[in-house]
Amino acid sequence: MANPLIAIVGRPNVGKSTFFNKIVGRKISITEDRPGVTRDRLYADSEWRGKAFSMVDTGGIEMRSEDVMWKEIKKQAEVAIDTAQVILFFVDGKEGLTTSDYDVADMLRRSKKPVILVVNKIDEYSEEKIFEFYSLGLGEPYPVSAEHGTGLGDVLDEAVSWFEKVEAVEDDSIKIAVVGKPNAGKSSLVNRLLGFERSIVTDIAGTTRDAIDTKFTYGDKNYTIIDTAGIRKKSKVEDDVEYYSVMRAFDAVRRADVCLLVVDSVDGLTEQDTKIIGYVHEAGKPSVIVMNKWDLIEKDTNTINKFEAKLKEDLKFMDYFKSIYISAKTGQRAEKILALVDEVYAHSNYRIQTGILNDVISDAVRANEPPSYNGRRLKVYYSSQVSVAPPTIVLFVNSVDLLHFSYQRFLENTLRKSFDFSGTPIKILTREKKSN
Repeated sequence: MANPLIAIVGRPNVGKSTFFNKIVGRKISITEDRPGVTRDRLYADSEWRGKAFSMVDTGGIEMRSEDVMWKEIKKQAEVAIDTAQVILFFVDGKEGLTTSDYDVADMLRRSKKPVILVVNKIDEYSEEKIFEFYSLGLGEPYPVSAEHGTGLGDVLDEAVSWFEKVEAVEDDSIKIAVVGKPNAGKSSLVNRLLGFERSIVTDIAGTTRDAIDTKFTYGDKNYTIIDTAGIRKKSKVEDDVEYYSVMRAFDAVRRADVCLLVVDSVDGLTEQDTKIIGYVHEAGKPSVIVMNKWDLIEKDTNTINKFEAKLKEDLKFMDYFKSIYISAKTGQRAEKILALVDEVYAHSNYRIQTGILNDVISDAVRANEPPSYNGRRLKVYYSSQVSVAPPTIVLFVNSVDLLHFSYQRFLENTLRKSFDFSGTPIKILTREKKSN
């Protein structure tokens, strides 16, 4: 059974993300003193007094705004409210009640969920400071200072009292990070895979500013999909919000099992795409290159072959790549993506039997003897696969200095011909061992 979910809601700039980060214990939500910074749902797991739960931070709700972005944020908050067991309604104790607070309170009453009223930014408690908040009709207000960490325990005591203790289950899902430069269609692809609107999708580049997770099941397998902010060139990362968003995307890659590298087929593979793909490669993550917007490309019988040839030319450093040509907008071939995710994930977790591995390496060394350097030649005594994800091979040799990059590449290619490691990087390490 999944952990109970606590949703944090309220109008913009009342300190929801500061509270979220304080409880989770690490900086996940973007916090900044201007409204509208947290624009999508953010999830994290936590625990209080032995009770495990998940917490979701939401964008600030502006009920009366006609702006397309605020309408989308409201939709996202409504999804969080619908799926939550308990709702923390944040208001600003310094600014006092606003019309927006009353609007949000009305929406929360209609949800029929337990609502805990949290009055934030109360550095020194007094009844006068919180008296007016009783007028919201949501029961006793809880005064806190999220920034200074005061009063948070009382809020959590009340929150966990609303649900019975739930044992956290081990997450057996395959975690998929969807990465790429801004406006390549990442959120549209996520929505297509999930079958419902989850990430905000507009025509404004850079709409998804945080990495956000959604668990789902397809067939008999569990997945967690991580939609990330578009990774821009460093020269364009000018403000703190954009900087933190890029850091979130990199963090999403680090904790992913598989990366979907979304490329705009109309633009083709750009220098920025190549840098992003290179980062995923260096992180040791299996991946699928998703050539999106394929419906906009004029085609003949050889179009895909031409694109594949260009990819092989530009991505020589990771010629193991797997690719697929899709349209997230129309759904063309999108249903095949999860099968590729499963495939590269399996390749990344494949383990070669030690005896077979040593036979393959020994045969390769006999067929193509290592070059000699200053009268010395590399000797490979034996080899072992020490880990998976990515597959990591250790060669025990007479001298680590004698393994030239070109010969290491030869050994890697030999392994790839003998075993299907398509879609995943593999690592070859060396350790010195003196011969008997």
